[in-house]
Amino acid sequence: MNAPDNPGCIEHVISLPRPARPVLAVGAWYKNTLCIASGLTAQVSRTVGDLDSPDACRAHEQIARELIRQLGDKPTIIAHDLHPDFYSTRYAAQLAAELGSHLLAVQHHHAHIAAICVVHGVEEPVLGLALDGVGYGVDGGVWGGELLKVEGAEFERIGHMCLLPLPGGDRAAREPWRMAAAVLHELGRGSEITSRFAGQAGAAMVAGMLQRGLNCPPASSMGRAFDAAAGLLGLCSKMEFEAQAAIVLEQAAVRYVAAHGMPQSLAGGWQINSSGQLDLLPLFARLADISDAEQGAAIFHATLIAALAGWAAQAAERTGIKIVACGGGCFLNNLLATGLSERLESTGLKALMARQVKPGDTAIALGQAWVALHSRAIAV
Repeated sequence: MNAPDNPGCIEHVISLPRPARPVLAVGAWYKNTLCIASGLTAQVSRTVGDLDSPDACRAHEQIARELIRQLGDKPTIIAHDLHPDFYSTRYAAQLAAELGSHLLAVQHHHAHIAAICVVHGVEEPVLGLALDGVGYGVDGGVWGGELLKVEGAEFERIGHMCLLPLPGGDRAAREPWRMAAAVLHELGRGSEITSRFAGQAGAAMVAGMLQRGLNCPPASSMGRAFDAAAGLLGLCSKMEFEAQAAIVLEQAAVRYVAAHGMPQSLAGGWQINSSGQLDLLPLFARLADISDAEQGAAIFHATLIAALAGWAAQAAERTGIKIVACGGGCFLNNLLATGLSERLESTGLKALMARQVKPGDTAIALGQAWVALHSRAIAV
């Protein structure tokens, strides 16, 4: 894949609320895009794709060079994901050394919320609900269900989803039945795993791994929560393409809602502990025993919307911040995005949702650029 000639490599042009010095942001790993910001615009490239092949990495380099030429000046800052092993991170370091630019690492979920802020032109503090499959946390952990306080180049993690073990690590992200098994274990129902998933060759092994805590890294991922729900309801055991479980779960819920209307959220279906962690285990316990998968999918969505709105409202009361920015790949789910926006607005909070650029990882470079524009190294 060759980088198209300028302006063909540009997909989106975003207006900035104030002038900025030149910045290059190189995105993350999945659905990689790059972004340049200068003057009163930020320009996001076409999607390179996942940086898991030599062709994609070469295309990433070529587009980076083309965007630098378009700037007509060296970037003051080159921003990249916090993950040290991403190809984009390594290439950012190479470019910064070559050009004498500042190098800035931006945490993945901070970038998701920053991308929402830039398209709305919001520079004041916001609460951020960053919900996706995986992102590298500042503690080196697997993040993905985050409640953040964000103001420009600064962010604070003020809450997160309760951690769930990932039996088999990355394999759990491809096999939703493993996340369902993890939930059963956390509910004290680990003895059900082998019989419930008798058709899975590794069921006994996964039950043992969970029991012993071996190769089960913890994650706060909302994406894995969707997988767990789909696995518990028997909607998807193994995925043939990315986010299949979440898509199937949403489709099942939409069919139920079309026929019966949106159900009430499950009373007592979630808890928020004293550390600000959102616990969905009561909801999962109900899904584990429901016989109608479509009804279960609808209950999952209704309860998740209520839980997230309650989580945000509690944080708003504590911080005094009334704006909630919602970013991350989970908001590609229209039932979730629409329902949560309406619920937040009904409680007196202002909901900022994705526009111009999709809420998933194609927006990461834009968010990185926004953070860089607010960093002290580039203050105009």
